[in-house]
Amino acid sequence: MVAGSTDDIPTVILAVTSDKDQQALADQLESSVVPVLEDIEGVGQVTVDGVQDLQVTVTPDDAELAAAGLDGASLAQGIQAGGATVPAGSFDEDGKNRTVRVGGGFTSLAQLEDLRLNPGPGKPAVRLGDVATVKQETAKAVSITRTNGKPSLALVLTMDKDGSAVAISDAVKDKLPELRSTLGGGAELSVVSDQGPAVAKSISSLTTEGMLGLLFAVIVILVFLASLRSTLVTAVSIPLSVVLALIVLWTRDLSLNMLTLGALTIAIGRVVDDSIVVLENIKRHLGYGEEREAAIITAVKEVAGAVTSSTLTTVAVFLPIGLVGGMIGELFGSFSLTVTAALLASLLVSLTVVPVLSYWFLRAPKGVTPGDAESAAEARREAEEKEARSRLQRFYVRVLRFATRRRLTSVAIAVVVLFGTFGMTPLLKTNFFDQGEQEVLTVKQELAPGTSLAASDEASRKIEKVLASVKGVKDYQVTVGSSGFLAAFGGGTGSNQASYQVTLEDSGTADRVKKEIDGKLAALDGIGETRIVAGDGFGSQNLSVVVKAGDGEVLAKAAEQVRAEVAKLKDVTDVQSDLSQSVPRISVTATPKAAEAGLNQAALGAIVAQAVRGNPAGKAVLEDTERDILIKSARPATTLAELQALPVGQARLGDIAEVKVVPGPVAMTRIDGARAATVTARPAGDNTGAVSATLQTKLKALDLPEGATASIGGVSQDQDEAFGSLFLAMFAAIAIVFMLLVATFRSLIQPLILLVSIPFAATGALGLLIVTGTPMGVPAMIGMLMLIGIVVTNAIVLIDLVNQYRAQGLGVVEAVIEGGRHRLRPILMTALATIFALLPMALGVTGEGGFISQPLAVVVIGGLISSTLLTLLLVPTLYTMVELRKERRRAKRSARRVAQLKVVPPAPEETPAGV
Repeated sequence: MVAGSTDDIPTVILAVTSDKDQQALADQLESSVVPVLEDIEGVGQVTVDGVQDLQVTVTPDDAELAAAGLDGASLAQGIQAGGATVPAGSFDEDGKNRTVRVGGGFTSLAQLEDLRLNPGPGKPAVRLGDVATVKQETAKAVSITRTNGKPSLALVLTMDKDGSAVAISDAVKDKLPELRSTLGGGAELSVVSDQGPAVAKSISSLTTEGMLGLLFAVIVILVFLASLRSTLVTAVSIPLSVVLALIVLWTRDLSLNMLTLGALTIAIGRVVDDSIVVLENIKRHLGYGEEREAAIITAVKEVAGAVTSSTLTTVAVFLPIGLVGGMIGELFGSFSLTVTAALLASLLVSLTVVPVLSYWFLRAPKGVTPGDAESAAEARREAEEKEARSRLQRFYVRVLRFATRRRLTSVAIAVVVLFGTFGMTPLLKTNFFDQGEQEVLTVKQELAPGTSLAASDEASRKIEKVLASVKGVKDYQVTVGSSGFLAAFGGGTGSNQASYQVTLEDSGTADRVKKEIDGKLAALDGIGETRIVAGDGFGSQNLSVVVKAGDGEVLAKAAEQVRAEVAKLKDVTDVQSDLSQSVPRISVTATPKAAEAGLNQAALGAIVAQAVRGNPAGKAVLEDTERDILIKSARPATTLAELQALPVGQARLGDIAEVKVVPGPVAMTRIDGARAATVTARPAGDNTGAVSATLQTKLKALDLPEGATASIGGVSQDQDEAFGSLFLAMFAAIAIVFMLLVATFRSLIQPLILLVSIPFAATGALGLLIVTGTPMGVPAMIGMLMLIGIVVTNAIVLIDLVNQYRAQGLGVVEAVIEGGRHRLRPILMTALATIFALLPMALGVTGEGGFISQPLAVVVIGGLISSTLLTLLLVPTLYTMVELRKERRRAKRSARRVAQLKVVPPAPEETPAGV
């Protein structure tokens, strides 16, 4: 089991090559380079990876050893005793305390060679160098690391929870000249992997797209208001809201990263909406010739309730994200907090700063004399005539009159549109996350189980030649075998595996380079199975099928059936099964003859271990570096025949023990107590959902052996769980919005009318996703969630004014027409301001839109287009239908009451007196 998190993913990986031996280089790095890197703010840990140790080997001469009356066991005991350090207490002398220590350990090869070994009573001591060869050599490698074809070590930097990848990257680059001079000549220090530039590029791109969006939003406002002063008053809400949101982020100890910056960019179009509604109403009242202060107060009062409710509904939809939990909650928690802070700040600015700035900068129309009722009435008449003459308003009023008069026709058209929306869903691509363009490729190589490290290394060199020949590859690093962080995150985990980090010169060439490498690897022989992953290899976008069975043979058969079925799918590559294969091993088992020779299983094991890998016998400190001392055989066994012929006393090992090749143990994965295997495949396109659906159909039709089951996991399971959580969040958001609307309108019917905008927002959102070929992933789902709050806001502003007109005595249709006419401009302004603010992000004008922002922007733009049209037509139509029906019911009840009052009851007959 390996425990890890995204904090363990390397922020920067440096490769170090030198003409020194690796152990000495590693010691130099630990003493002089690692402390410098650890001092960088935000760095959590720095490790040196890929070290191939040196060791001291003692190889006895069997004849000399026997002549001296020694054997392997006594040799090991002598070395351990000779290198022992024994504290012997302390005493006081001349007022000073003296500690006593016996022995000091081995500090040189010569000291080890001069060690005297005692064979026993009556026999002279023997010098170790006379019965054995002592030398320093490289330990047997468990992994090999090379950078650009040269042996190297890796310096791996991970970030702590408060760190910044960009800051760490910049700090490392600044310190590289100092570190190179510290290492001295003959050493090279290069950057193999660095998250900083990609993050910096994404942040820079988001900033550029945000500034472009702000500019476009301001241009939209200027076009509608046709006044530079009014535009500046409105536009001031954007930077103020952003600054207030940044203060909230600072108080919450959140950094300005891709998520929070993306949230601010998304919010730019929305934060100006409240100010537009408030300012447009102020400008209209001033245009009617009203006194400035009274006009501003009246205008703000008219819309204060509506803008507050509309903002709170948008804020409310982000509340369920905090309750989702899991990866979605962790990932989008800071995103939702940022948007919420920006929207609440925009509400505060619109109700406080905008009215004050309007009082200072906006002027009444020319010809209006303060306090003159006639000039004010004339200005109002001219303003209303000008509004009525507007082409846009005249067209809208005609369409609105038709919609409210032909109400059933309008509703029928809306129903057709809604069914058309549902009909579009099969055309929609779905995925989990779009990884976008990557500057790093990871190549995985796996040879047959049991392949030696040397054979794997030879095979890896073939792939290195391919990587060196591909144009567009900047650097590449290979780790053959198991090593450090790569093993912890799915890198090489055995001598038969290798993992390559390939850094590209340009992220835009990733697809071409990947195809070229794929093609050249396919032409090679003897390299095993290879697969190329976009990115650093830590995030999995694989489909997987988990196969379970109680019996190992049944599991193997079922896993192969599933693997073959998955391999038939058109849009998948790299189909593999993780079912472990048996790796043959050599078994040595003592026979009765071993006991006759005075050997038990433990003694036999020590003899065989010395002949194969050597027995540890202590430590030596050479050149300030601690080395292992290993007693090795003069003729180490490297084949089965040599092991069988190994001398053991007067016999051969094969004579006193059974030495043969047997199947090795099979590593078995268990899930919920049952044996399990996982079949993985990588989707070739961006429609993971379609591939998953096809795979699910194939699995259901598959006739697995009795006792075996297969279920889909991997990215499909992650996607299903994320979508399920977000659908629940959407329902919760709709419920919260409904409760807020009920509190605002004090009605159950009118909030239901407003909620009609929500499903029709999906029409434009899905349509634009299909047209642009953007998959519906988690970011797009977050956009749909955001739409729930956004699309209701315009309907709130419209119906609130209609209710005000009805309270003033207008009829239902007249109030709807007047409300729609006066709210047309602010509704269009807010919608277009948001759309144009998000347009640079949706188009990806910088080419680095990020894995979240672009799909989210596409969804919001599409949803706003359709919902705005329907808000201006369908909502008034439904309102008219409901309210006219209510009025007819009230009229009938009133008529019945009047009729009852008009019926005079018959007078009672007079009773004759005396009866």
